[in-house]
Parts: sequence; C-alpha cells; structure tokens
Amino acid sequence: MNEIICPNCKKAFKVDEAGFADIAKQVRDHQFEEELQNRLNLANREKESAVEIAEANIRNSFLEKLASKDLELAQIKALASAELSEKLNKKEAEIVQLSAKIGNSEVEKKLAVNEAVQKIEKERDTLANNLKTKELEKQNLEINLKQQFSTDLQNKDAIIKYKDDEIARVKDMKLKLSTKMLGESLEQHCEIEFNKLRATAFQKAYFEKDNDAKSGSKGDFIYRETDDAGNEIISIMFEMKNEGDETATKKKNDDFLKELDKDRNEKKCEYAVLVSLLEGESEFYNTGIVDVSYKYDKMYVVRPQFFIPIITLLRNAAMNSMHYKTELALVRSQNIDITNFEDKMNTFKEGFSRNYDLASRKFKEAIDGIDKTIKELEKTKTALLSSENNLRLANEKTEDLTIKKLTHGNPTMKGKFDELK
Repeated sequence: MNEIICPNCKKAFKVDEAGFADIAKQVRDHQFEEELQNRLNLANREKESAVEIAEANIRNSFLEKLASKDLELAQIKALASAELSEKLNKKEAEIVQLSAKIGNSEVEKKLAVNEAVQKIEKERDTLANNLKTKELEKQNLEINLKQQFSTDLQNKDAIIKYKDDEIARVKDMKLKLSTKMLGESLEQHCEIEFNKLRATAFQKAYFEKDNDAKSGSKGDFIYRETDDAGNEIISIMFEMKNEGDETATKKKNDDFLKELDKDRNEKKCEYAVLVSLLEGESEFYNTGIVDVSYKYDKMYVVRPQFFIPIITLLRNAAMNSMHYKTELALVRSQNIDITNFEDKMNTFKEGFSRNYDLASRKFKEAIDGIDKTIKELEKTKTALLSSENNLRLANEKTEDLTIKKLTHGNPTMKGKFDELK
C-alpha cells in the first residue's frame, strides 16, 4: 500500500499497487497526448507560416515584375514620343525650308511636300507599330506572370497537402509503432503480444529469451514448435532493434542482418526475423513484411505490428509442408537398418580397398627391389666374365713368353743369359 496526499484537500489516502500503477499510466498517457498535441500544433503553425511566407513572396515577386514592366513601358512611350516630336519638328523645319526654297515651282513644291509627308507618315506608322508591339509584349508578360502565379499557388496547395499527409502519417506511425505508450521496451512489447495469444494460438510453441552466448553473440528470442511425434514444425530466431528520436547515431537495419544470420545458423533455426523500429522514414520498411532472402537465406524484416502476422504466416506455411516431413521421417525410420548395413558395407569396402592398396604398393616395391638386385647381379656377372677373359688372355701371353722372345732384339739381356748358361 502507498500513501498519497491529495493536492486539493491535503488529505492522505492509501492505494494498492494496481491503483498506483493505473494512476501513473494515466499521467504518462496524458503527458504523451499533450506532447503529441503540442508537436502537431507546432507543425500546423509552421505550415501556416510557410504558406503565408510563400504567398507573400509570390505576391511581392509578381508586383515587382509588373512594376518593372510598367516602368519599362512608360520609358519606351516617353522615348517614342520624344523621338516622334523631335522628328516632326525637324520635318516641319525642313518643310518650311523647302517651301522657302521652291517658291518658283509649285509642282516641285508639292512633290517635295508630299514626299516629306509620306516619309513622316511612314515613320509615324513604324513608331505606332512598335508601340503596339510593346503593348502586346506587356499583355503577354502579364498573362505569363498570372500563369506562373497560378502554378505557384497550385504547387503551394500540393505542398500543403503533402505536409498534411506527412503529419497524418507521422501521427499514425506514432500511434501504431511507438511502444512508449506501454512503458515497455520493444522486446517486452513483443513478449507481451505473444503471451496474449500463447494460451489460444501457440499452446505447443516454445518462445523464450536466447541466453546461450557461447559463441560470443546471441539473439533476443527463439521460437520453436514441434508436433506430437517430436518432429520440428518451424523454428525462428528473433532480433529486436529499437532507436529513440533523440539518438545521435542512427543505425540501419542492414547493420544487424549478418549477425542475425550467424545466430540463426549457430542455434539451428530455420528462419530469422528482425523486428525493427530503425529507419522510421523508410517507405521500403513501412509497407509491411520485407523479404531480404536475396541477402541472407530465409530472413525477413518487419515492424512491431507485423510481429504476430509473420509468425502466423511462416507457421501456416510450415504446417502445409509438415505432411511431407512426417512421411520423410517415417521412411528414414523404416530404412535405418538398410542405411546402417550400407554404411558398414561401405566402411568394409573402404578398409579392404585401403589394405589392398597398401599390400599392392608393398608387393610392387618388393618386385622393384628384386629387379634392381637382378640388374646388379647381371652387372657383376658381366664384370666377372670380362675379368675371366682378361685372365685367360694374360695366361696365354704368359705361356707364350720364352727366353728367346725376351732377348730378341736385346743384345744386353742375351749376353746376360748367355753368361748364366
């Protein structure tokens, strides 16, 4: 029990933990609504201020351009009028001079006057045409400026509509995605959402925190479900990532996919799902369930509101294929003896083949040794036969050796032997 003092009557009263939590929740919800309303009001005031500034800028730009064109037209009119007056004065002076000079010839006088008048009229018509051209240019400029002003107004309306849609989208996302309304973290929020349906939709499912960090990292939650025979229906590794608006360094979803894939493989899970509030402005991730299997096999990125739907979709798909998994497990259990027999047979064949190869190599080495020995003996035999032949030739030479042959051609030796005789 907690004792609370009323700020109005200054009386103390006691409330239990549930009542105290309810009062605290009301205060948090009221503060969140006030903050959200203040931000919406500030956004509306900024929108209205931006619209007023845009209208004032467009109006001032239009008035400046119009004033500039009026001034330019007035200058052109003044210049044209001055030029026309000056030329008329000159022509009148010329007419007076011509009238004074050609007083003797009326025909020449009339011709000169007509020629001068025609020339002046021609110049007058040219100036009048130029003046009309300037008027048309002024009208065209006014039309263009009005069209531009109309286009700017349409763009302004489009910008206003875009900002209104953006404000509505942000407000909707705050209502749908923000877990601060619950006063819980993203992991706790997902666990609460799952536990709401555990007793009805996921009675045989395992959904617990991943506390095994032997490999140096771990996911947040593991979901597993098996049938009555113990065959696994589906397994999912979950990772939750939340990032507040005040965070200085913004992370991206791609920064966590590699580590999530590693955790999925180490924990032998079939699927991997990243539940993320990162990149809140990304239309790619805000559209729904995002399949990133083109980067990592059987991996998805979802917003928190799609946490339960992604489990349901993957679970239903796994249930549809469970019949084939059951039949495969049955066939494997029936054929296990044959498989073991084949494994033993293959083991025996591999051992026999290995022993045969060893014996064959040893036999070949022995044959090669005998061949080498025979070659050495043949060399020895050849050498002995050659030695015997040489000895026979030496013996024959020895038997053929006589005193007569030794002293032939050698008188000194012959004399020595004669002395001995």
